[in-house]
Amino acid sequence: MTPHHTTAPARRSAPRGGRPAVTWEQARATARDAVQPLPAAALAPAQALGHALAAPLAARTDLPPFDTSAMDGWAVAGPGPWRLEDRTLLAGTRPAPLRPGAAAPIATGARLPAGATAVLRREHGATDPATGTLHVRSAAPGAEPGTDIRVQGHECRTGDPLLPAGATVTPAVLGLAAAAGHDRLRVHRRPTVELLVLGDELLTSGLPGDGRVRDALGPLLPPWLHALGAEVTGHHRVPDAAAPLTEAVRRSPADVVVTTGSTAAGPVDFLHRALRANGAELLVDSVAVRPGHPMLLAALPGTGPRPARHLVGLPGNPLAAVAGLVTLAAPLLGRLGGRTPDGPHRARAAAALPGHPADTRLVPVRRAENGVTPLPYDGPAMLRGLARADHLAVLPPGGATEGEYVTVLPLPTG
Repeated sequence: MTPHHTTAPARRSAPRGGRPAVTWEQARATARDAVQPLPAAALAPAQALGHALAAPLAARTDLPPFDTSAMDGWAVAGPGPWRLEDRTLLAGTRPAPLRPGAAAPIATGARLPAGATAVLRREHGATDPATGTLHVRSAAPGAEPGTDIRVQGHECRTGDPLLPAGATVTPAVLGLAAAAGHDRLRVHRRPTVELLVLGDELLTSGLPGDGRVRDALGPLLPPWLHALGAEVTGHHRVPDAAAPLTEAVRRSPADVVVTTGSTAAGPVDFLHRALRANGAELLVDSVAVRPGHPMLLAALPGTGPRPARHLVGLPGNPLAAVAGLVTLAAPLLGRLGGRTPDGPHRARAAAALPGHPADTRLVPVRRAENGVTPLPYDGPAMLRGLARADHLAVLPPGGATEGEYVTVLPLPTG
């Protein structure tokens, strides 16, 4: 496993302004509390996919809306044997009543006729053409009252709450909403994000060389931001200079500007200068977390009709940038999009998980039946461990011992 930097002094790192770094938990709470959900709109289901419900989803009809057959077979009235009626009951029709002692072939999903007491499955019944009767096959289950009937309102009754406000509209939610009678869904607008990738040393193609490296965050961040509920409306390269960065931040129309790099105090780290020039208020300026402690969150003032915006500054090292993404961008975007935050996920450590002496540590792990296991190649500039991981473990100062339960953050899968 790569080094865990456990030789660092057991003290909180301080940002450029000299204030102590906030804890990981404080940083996440600050990001979530910095904003309110964006306005809601009623959208057609296809446009609502991926948005969060702005109001509870309630049933507009009983489900099923009437008694239906759960199987192909025969609708029967009373105990057998039964007289066969010369008709077939199909879905989409309103059948005439079934007389006592009678049976009629029925398709799965077809409305049950009045008078029917059960459905006899096709494999459980046999007909006698000579007498025009239906009987139960030898040793097959009978047709006790209620057998293989989907009773009206079994899943829900009209007015029942189906999903709470804040739930994400998934393909399954679209299906449920349609079945429950909804033509439009009231959802929050997805927050817009503009991504500014900094670094004159970055290449977008070819092999690294002559001091230049490939840009890993340009491909990584947009789909991850989309998974967090954002609509990425812009993705730009910005030179390592104060003026173009200041102008790019000023001109961005997005709800949230996300930058990569320039969050520390190096010779080409101009983000703090650009924020001051734009009248920004620093809400978080360094977090006691490894990797990624020089991350930041700032509020950008509104100008004229343009409302206030926010900027999330991610460190330039890839795994450190991911740490900033889950620490600051995830709760900020979740609240803007009106999403209900997930409850804490906990998992058992299948092996010791080394931590930092004083700070929270985020570690790529893989979850199995016996718990989560740390993965190698977990340094701030590395992505090899993250690419194999399905969670990030959130380790308190000092880490976790084998068998101890820790908080884990699920990673996007697509």
